[in-house]
Amino acid sequence: MNVKLKIPLFYILIASTLFQNCVQKDTTTSSDQIVFEVKADDVIAEIQPTMYGIFFEDINLAADGGLYAELVKNRSFEFHTPLMGWMQPKTDRHSLNRNSGMAAVILSENEPNDHFARINVNSAEGYELINEGFRGMGIRENENYRVYFKARQQTGVTGINFELIDEQDNSIGSTRVALESKEWDDYQSTLKADQTAEKAKLKITFEGNGVVDLDLISLFPQDTWKGREKGLRKDLVQVLADLNPGFLRFPGGCIVEGRTLDKRYQWKKTVGDLEQRTTLINRWNTEFDHRPTPDYYQSFGIGFYEYFQLAEDLDAEPLPILGCGIACQFNTGELVPLDQLDPYVQDALDLIEFANGAVDTEWGALRASMGHPEPFNMKYIGIGNEQWGEVYIERLKIFIDEIKARYPDIIIVSGTGPFPDGEHFEYARQELKSLRTEIVDEHYYRNPQWFLDNADRYDNYDRNSYKIFAGEYAAQSVAIASPDNKNNWECALAEAAFMTGLERNADVVYLTSYAPLMAHADGWQWTPDLIWFNNLNVYKTPNYYVQQLFSVNKGTHLLNTEGSQSIKGENHLYASAVKDSINREIIIKLVNVAGHKQNTSLEITGVALANEAGMIELSSDSMAAENSFENPVNIAPESNTFEVSGNTIPVILSPQSLSVIKVKYQ
Repeated sequence: MNVKLKIPLFYILIASTLFQNCVQKDTTTSSDQIVFEVKADDVIAEIQPTMYGIFFEDINLAADGGLYAELVKNRSFEFHTPLMGWMQPKTDRHSLNRNSGMAAVILSENEPNDHFARINVNSAEGYELINEGFRGMGIRENENYRVYFKARQQTGVTGINFELIDEQDNSIGSTRVALESKEWDDYQSTLKADQTAEKAKLKITFEGNGVVDLDLISLFPQDTWKGREKGLRKDLVQVLADLNPGFLRFPGGCIVEGRTLDKRYQWKKTVGDLEQRTTLINRWNTEFDHRPTPDYYQSFGIGFYEYFQLAEDLDAEPLPILGCGIACQFNTGELVPLDQLDPYVQDALDLIEFANGAVDTEWGALRASMGHPEPFNMKYIGIGNEQWGEVYIERLKIFIDEIKARYPDIIIVSGTGPFPDGEHFEYARQELKSLRTEIVDEHYYRNPQWFLDNADRYDNYDRNSYKIFAGEYAAQSVAIASPDNKNNWECALAEAAFMTGLERNADVVYLTSYAPLMAHADGWQWTPDLIWFNNLNVYKTPNYYVQQLFSVNKGTHLLNTEGSQSIKGENHLYASAVKDSINREIIIKLVNVAGHKQNTSLEITGVALANEAGMIELSSDSMAAENSFENPVNIAPESNTFEVSGNTIPVILSPQSLSVIKVKYQ
């Protein structure tokens, strides 16, 4: 993810030509049949299993408040304002005063927990502490929720009540826990909700007068992904699984770099016991004036272990990205001197050991202690996110030399910076070729017309150079980083056209992923986004369905369509063809960006076809159409079948449509 509001180059980009309406008049009519020739016995290249994957970054509340099922915000009182997220109704309902005399956050180097809340209950009416959650808490009727906390009795307080309250402060579920120890101890209990609420809160009350210390107050749904305790939000992971991803890139994105080096993402601080994972302010919390989010922090409940585990669950290759000693160049650009780079390089070497090392190694033993003695079999590692210039290249070379000396089979992913063209891009291309890099990450955040114009971007690419990772792309309906960008059909259709070009060049394009992946409806910073969710529900954008149709139909081998008409923009048509040798299918993707139907004919040679074909269509009459929580399938795939005679398949393409034709071969 790139931040474009910090340097003049951004203004050059948003001043570029915006999308020109792709619904244009042309001479093609329904009687002018356009022929696509597909040579099913002429394979150009294997389609990589990683061809279509997922880019995950903790932006838009994608982790805390999103994928991570924790419902309590600031559970360990480690935010810079220690009581942020907590309300004290008996005094000032929105008090953030850490020395209120009722709930004070204690910082101590002599305690096992360096931050904890000391609660003084000094009223006959008792005392209440309320957590507001991440824009509220999504609670479902008849579901169980588990409360976890650490406590130490000081004086007088004998029990704690945990109660869920809805938007009108009505109780919708509760449980009581008796306190039993004057030493730090772990407690848990379960409560059942008797109503559904999108923005519930957790109210804590105390029995007796006196003092009690609290820490790590958590609330999780019992029904998580794969039933894992303190795990991931089930519905959101399922939406990811439905994409059939070939890889999972994590943890970003600019979040890797940090605004400054001391605020960078450090993977070693995200593994091991949850209690030892130090909360870090999220670099997106105040990045954009249009969406300041000062309460955006990272608890690292999803750390590198959980990312690897998620990749395994999704049957996707893990692709971690590490910082290279350069803070975000859109912010400070702070540099680690080359002679002080060793700790950063060692982090990369230790990560490989954590992922793949035997249980008798230091980091392999930690992985095993967390519950995964088998290696994760990581094959890829990324060095740097959107760095550019000589400072990146000279640091990258050091990483390559050290990693390859120890782990020659690890594939290193490098990058050309934040833009798909320009001075920084061209410099990086030449330098990366000279370094003989393996896979290079390119990013494209441009208007829809750019995606149409660049469907042939890799047609004349140097086949002896590095392979391509289209690591971040999304058509911008307004401008890069604009809060008014939409996930509309105009953008999704342009992305589909572009993706046919990526697929047609699968001999050099090895990985692709849309970005950003997720956005909370009440907590986003960046648009557009592939998946939108709130505390209870999720909807898939038209862009999602485009990605899904390509991914689940990626096939195993790219077929030759050389000589076919209109495969890359002529007559407003774009196409690609693959073979699935496992399921014995020919799969042809056709994108019609014209505002009228197109009469096409698929001439498939080299195999005998079955007498029935399937067609999946994604289309809309309006280029401005979107999906929403109210109408989540306004634009969604529709399927049908039709008869086939011989090796010619006539297809009428709907206006403004993506069509996937699938036919078995003998």
